[in-house]
Formats: sequence, structure tokens, C-alpha cells
Amino acid sequence: MFWKFDLHSSSHIDTLLEREDVTLKELMDEEDVLQECKAQNRKLIEFLLKAECLEDLVSFIIEEPPQDMDEKIRYKYPNISCELLTSDVSQMNDRLGEDESLLMKLYSFLLNDSPLNPLLASFFSKVLSILISRKPEQIVDFLKKKRDFVDLIMKHIGTSAIMDLLLRLLTCIEPPQPRQDVLNWLNEEKIIQRLVEIVHPSQEEDRHSNASQSLCEIVRLSRDQMLQIQNSTEPDPLLATLEKQEIIEQLLSNIFHKEKNESAIVSAVQILLALLETRRPTFEGHIEICPPGMSHSTCSVNKSVLEAIRGRLGSFHELLLEPPKKSVMKTTWGVLDPPVGNTRLNVIRLISSLLQTNTSSINGDLMELNSIGVILDMFFKYTWNNFLHTQVEICIALILASPFENTENSTITDQDSTGDNLLLKHLFQKCQLIERILDAWEVNEKKQAEGGRRHGYMGHLTRIANCIVHSADKGPSSALVQRLIRDLPDEVRERWETFCTSSLGETNKRNTVDLVTTCHIHSSSDDEIDFKETGFSQDSSLQQAFSDYQMQQMTSNFIDQFGFNDEKFADQDDIGNVSFDRVSDINFTLNTNESGNIALFEACCKERIQQFDDGGSDEEDIWEEKHIAFTPESQRRSSSGSTDSEESTDSEEEDGAKQDLFESSSANTEDKMEVDLNEQTGRLDPNCSMRGAAQTGSSAPAVPPLPPLNALLCLQDLEGQREKNSSLLSKLHF
Repeated sequence: MFWKFDLHSSSHIDTLLEREDVTLKELMDEEDVLQECKAQNRKLIEFLLKAECLEDLVSFIIEEPPQDMDEKIRYKYPNISCELLTSDVSQMNDRLGEDESLLMKLYSFLLNDSPLNPLLASFFSKVLSILISRKPEQIVDFLKKKRDFVDLIMKHIGTSAIMDLLLRLLTCIEPPQPRQDVLNWLNEEKIIQRLVEIVHPSQEEDRHSNASQSLCEIVRLSRDQMLQIQNSTEPDPLLATLEKQEIIEQLLSNIFHKEKNESAIVSAVQILLALLETRRPTFEGHIEICPPGMSHSTCSVNKSVLEAIRGRLGSFHELLLEPPKKSVMKTTWGVLDPPVGNTRLNVIRLISSLLQTNTSSINGDLMELNSIGVILDMFFKYTWNNFLHTQVEICIALILASPFENTENSTITDQDSTGDNLLLKHLFQKCQLIERILDAWEVNEKKQAEGGRRHGYMGHLTRIANCIVHSADKGPSSALVQRLIRDLPDEVRERWETFCTSSLGETNKRNTVDLVTTCHIHSSSDDEIDFKETGFSQDSSLQQAFSDYQMQQMTSNFIDQFGFNDEKFADQDDIGNVSFDRVSDINFTLNTNESGNIALFEACCKERIQQFDDGGSDEEDIWEEKHIAFTPESQRRSSSGSTDSEESTDSEEEDGAKQDLFESSSANTEDKMEVDLNEQTGRLDPNCSMRGAAQTGSSAPAVPPLPPLNALLCLQDLEGQREKNSSLLSKLHF
């Protein structure tokens, strides 16, 4: 209605565009300039497509606003310019993509010194990204001609908007072949090696973070693209380069510098974690692994990545013992000296990812270094660090759930199901996992008994204990776990058995969530009846349904199977208050003092009704036509003709109403009995009365007498009981 009657206010932009001296800033000052541009306002787009206007729009984006301007309006025109250029108007995209001078002016923003203005950088990245998406061939050809493009990207990688531009270049090009050309071009420019070089202690923290995030996104995007294009025979060149062993070794050598830089270490570990993600297949030369809950066909890890990491496991273990120095941290419950730190937390995450691969050589190195024992010590030392507790729990669960380590020369048979899981033995024997769980549990109970606070790792400790119990019962190394528990000292084994049956069992019982069961108000009929298969043809389906209906019994679920379910026949406000079991309470046996009423009714009938006797009777025949004689008074009234027409009409209506009332009360009786309630022959033979009326010329027939009072009382009693049952059925929406 608003647009139909043209009630909206007309835009002031059309009025401004009619002026010859209108400027770009005047249009940009209008509030609805963006809406008009997106609405394809022809005059506005023609004005913006002018060469000087496009050049001014680009200048607003790449040039720093004057410092003396008010901060509230300083970036007004750059922001509006960016929105106008990215409004996805095809004419504007074509003009920008084809005009190399405008592209060069836009590209000149990268020539500025670092650091770039982050807001202007976001405007620049947004405009160039939409041009890459809409005009990929022209923009890529333009960027390839610029020899310093990759160098400038690496120079400004510390700015998040420039990192986004690099990722847009990898994702915004949809056609497979142009995208493959871009990947090959970036690989030839050695962009992977340059990003790896940035992850170095000598670089700034922002550059570490953005370079690491760029490499992680390249890994994920490449693997996602490989899943979408499964018929591609050519591997992703950037991913293949990053997975090379020499590239990983270069990355690790950068972070294990004499000076331990936490930012560089964490950034490098993030890259390794992205490479160790075991949820996507890659190309040949990979080792297939299967962590718990995943199949062998969905996960693989490059052997070169594992080999490069294995050579630096000792350095990672030293980081657990001597992380980069951090100042003492005061918390609400105490002092941390030193705190866990992001370095050690990420190293433990790396160890859990390595355990997920279940590589025997890496497991052996971790066992020799006792890395599992070190992270267990940290678990119990840092009571309130749940990030640490979660990662340690994952490590222990992976060790307990790891399958048997088979080799080419030895296989595990059914008779020797203990296998050669050395890391699992190390966990129970060297790390003394059972003993440490029992000791920590007792310390916590003693502390709580004294009024102290429950330790923060108790929830994770409970899950670890349950994982051990589950592994002993149904785990892949259940036989080995059972044997290791049996080999425990007698005292420790008895404590463990008592702990499992008492403390652990009670804790699990408290933690068990009881499912809430709701009371369904519908009847509990058997589902098989509702969904039974019908073996009869479609033609006889209606007859079969009617037969099933006839066989139904009057049960508590009768109303669910009878009648209509349409809501318009029911009052929705009363449905919830109806008791569905009241159907069984209906008394279909009418208790109306039948003995007395029946006797009274029979007596009345015998008194008033005469039986027909076919054998002959001396009594007069009630059906015999007889001459009706009228009184002299009625004859005089008929012959005089002095009766008023209105009085005659009223008499007819009154007498007719009385007769209709009697006939209605007689016809509504439910017993369907024809009872002679009047001895007058005129009542029994209407033809006779009509003839009599015709003979006398009178229009008012005689009024018959009412039926006996006793019979009416009996019928009224029966009718009242029926109305009571009908009322109950109507409340049930029957």
C-alpha cells in the first residue's frame, strides 16, 4: 500500500543531479545515496561512472584523511566511497576492472610504508576482493604483471586486512582452471616459504600470528577444495609444498632459537596442528591412521610431517620442562610461579595430536622422554587450569583406546591379545596412573572433610577413572589393561577395586542425569494397530475399515478412534479439562424405577387402548364411516353466516395449534408406539372429520382430549434420563 499510492518521499538526489554544478561530496552527504545506488538509480550511476568521480572515489579510499579534521567525520567519505564501489553494480565493476589507470591508483596503496592504516586497509581489501570475485581474469592478469605484489603482501602481512586479501585471492576464484593457475603462480612466487620465514623470533608478534593463520587457512581451504573436486588429478601445489619435510624442518628450526619466543612457538605449533588434522584424505605417500570413532578411509597424515616433528620431540619436551620465562601470576586462589603458559599448553595439544596418529616410532620416543609423566605432573600441580586438564585427559584416553601396534613381522592372534602396546604399559607402570588417581582422590576427600574446597580437576579425574574401567571391559586393549591391573601391588589393586565399587560408583550415580518422563494425555493404544499392514486391495479398503470399526469395543481409547478430529467441532478451551476415561462411566442402563413405571404404563395402555380382534367383535368398528350429527346450536351458527371471518380464522388457528401440539408430543416419543390416546372417532379418522366439516360448513374441528397424565409422566422420566446421557456425551465431543 505504501508504494502503491506513491506515499514515499521522493529522493533529493534526483533534484541534485538535475544541477550541472553538483559535486560528488554533495551527493555523498545525502543519507540515501547508498540505497539509491543499490537500487540502480540510472542518473546516479551515470554520474558515478564519470572518470573524475571514479578517481575521486578511489582517492578517498587510499589517501589518509587530514589530521585536523573532526574524528567523527574524518573517515566519512572513505567509508561511503568503499560502500559505493562495493555495491556490486555491474557497470561500476566493469569500469574499474577495465581501466588500468584506476587499478594502478588502487594498487598504489600497497606501496605505502608499514604499518598501514588498518581502516583504509580494510577499505582497500574489500574493493579489491570484489573485483577479484567479479573480474577474476582481468585482476589476476594485472597482479601478475606486478613483480612486487607478493613482496608487498609479505611486507604488510602484519595488517589483518592484507592477510584477508591473500585468502580472498585463494577462495574468490571459482572456476577450477583459473584457480589452479593462481595457485601455481603463488607457488612459483614461493609464498609458502616466505610465510614460514616470517614465523621467526626476530619478527613481530602480529606478523607471527597472521602468517600462521594464513598457512593454517591454506591447509584447510586446500583440503576442502580437494574434497569438492575429487576428479582433479593435480594436487594442490601450496599444500604439497607446505607438507614437504624440509619446509617443516625450516619452520621448527626457526622457533627453536637460542631465544625462546612464545609467540613464534605458538604460531608454529598452530601450523603443525593444522597439518595433523586427520579428517580429510590427501594424496599418495601418506599413512592412514584411525583415531577413536573414525574410519581408516577418512583420515590420513603425511609421513614427511611426522618425520620432521619426530626429529624435534626432544626440543618440545624441553619446552615442557623449561618454557619461556613468564612473570609470577597472582590469582584469586594463590600464586602461580610459573604459570602454565600458552607455550606448554600448545605443546601438550601437539602431543595429543601425535598420539592420535598412533605411530609406533613417535610413541616410543614419547615413552623414552617420559613426556606423558611430565604432563601428568602438570595435571596434578595446576589444580585449577581446566584447559590443561582437558588436554591431559585426551592424551590418556587416546593411549587407552589406541589399537594394537602391529608390525610386518609380528601379528596379534586371539591367543595373544595383550599386544605390544609399550606406551600403555608405560602409562600404568612408569607413570603409575592408578596410584596417582587413588592418592589424589583421597587427598581431595580429606580436604573436603576438613571444610576445604574440592579440587578443580576432580571431574576430569573421574572421567579418566571411568575410561580405565571401560578400557578394561570393552577397550581394544582390554586384555592388556586387565593384566596390568592384576600386576599391581596387592594393596594398590584392592584399593582400586574398592574405589571402583564405592567412591567411583557413588560419583557416577550422582552424575547420572535422570530423564524426565512426561505424562501423555492421549490413549496408550498399541502402535501395531495403527501401523498394521493391510493385505486387502484398495477397492475393498472401505468395507474392511467399516468391519474393523464394527469390531471395536467401547474402551477408554474409544474417542481416539471415533468421529471427527476437526478442531472446528470442539471448543479448544475445554479440551484440556476433559477426562478421557469418563466414557466408561456412562450408564447405558436406564435406572428409572422400571418396576413401578412399567406397571403404570401398561395399566394406562390397557385402560385406553383397545386390541384389534380379527375373530369378530360386538363392539363398534372404529374405522367404520359414520354420520356425524351436530348440535342445533352449531347448525344455527353455520346457517346464520353471522360469524365474523376474523373470528373464524382465529378459531381455526387456535384449534389447529392445539391439535399440532398434541401431534408433536405424540410423534417425538422414542418408543415408536402408536397409542390410541383419544376415543373420539374424529381423531382416529381425519377424513371423517374433514367430511363432517364440509357438511356443516364449519372451519373449526373439535379439539381432542390430552393423553392421560400417568403416561406423560412415564415418558417424561425416560426422556430426562436420555437427555442426561446425551449431555455427558456432548461434553466428551463424542
